[in-house]
Amino acid sequence: MPIDPDVAIGAELGTTEFSWTESDVLLYHLAIGATDLSYTLEGPALQVLPSFGVVAPTFHMTDPPPLDLPGCDINLAQVVHGSQSISVEAPPPTSGAASVTTRISEIWDKGRAAVIWQEGVATAPSGERLWTTRSSIFVRGEGGWGGDRGSATPLELPDRDPDVDTTYDVLPQQALLYRLCGDRNPLHADPDFAKSAGFPAPILHGLCSYGIVLHTLTDTLLDGDAARVGGFGVKFAGVVYPGETIRVRGWCEDGRILAAASVAGGDRDGAPVLADVLLTLA
Repeated sequence: MPIDPDVAIGAELGTTEFSWTESDVLLYHLAIGATDLSYTLEGPALQVLPSFGVVAPTFHMTDPPPLDLPGCDINLAQVVHGSQSISVEAPPPTSGAASVTTRISEIWDKGRAAVIWQEGVATAPSGERLWTTRSSIFVRGEGGWGGDRGSATPLELPDRDPDVDTTYDVLPQQALLYRLCGDRNPLHADPDFAKSAGFPAPILHGLCSYGIVLHTLTDTLLDGDAARVGGFGVKFAGVVYPGETIRVRGWCEDGRILAAASVAGGDRDGAPVLADVLLTLA
């Protein structure tokens, strides 16, 4: 079968060494719409949004992301990013070098689809842990082997008005700009490929929406201080098309920030974008 859980679960995907510069940080921030000078001007005042750690290991890659996972015979047209989280030990440095070791931690059988979970730990050359990422991909057309369906408890949003309710206008060229951060999946640029995957047009990278919502919450609820972010996790609940508007609602609750993101305006007003959004404080 295309996915063999006995081979895949627990498989080590190797260790990748990588490095980044201030210029990479500046480009990443611009690609997610974080335009304040604290994100876009090199020097001692430059800060790094923790979401940069998710893309740093692949930032300089120009080929579409590989899917050569042990025990998983799948292709890009089947795959949608399911969820993403990162937790940081300290604010990521503005430049540096590290290595990340990744493994397949779980595979869930959803019947008509499979969910493949990966976990990566990034460490500095000194051996100090920098951050840990956890992500899942939703593989359409796979599953049905009788495996564990997995469990997830949705975050319950407070029954009160949000502490912030704001919008972000996605640029028509935002996906093309974000591609320069290392994700060349043609789903986000090639109209024919997008149609073959079941979408009417190229869609925005889920990780671009991820970064947009993080910087929006940081700027509006944390006084723009990225060092206050200890972790950030989301479930990708729907797609965004370049040119649409993202509505971000956030609640400060029990020392955390809970949030949700949806499309605002147009024919898809209210369509979900991110769910189970949780920002933990450092």
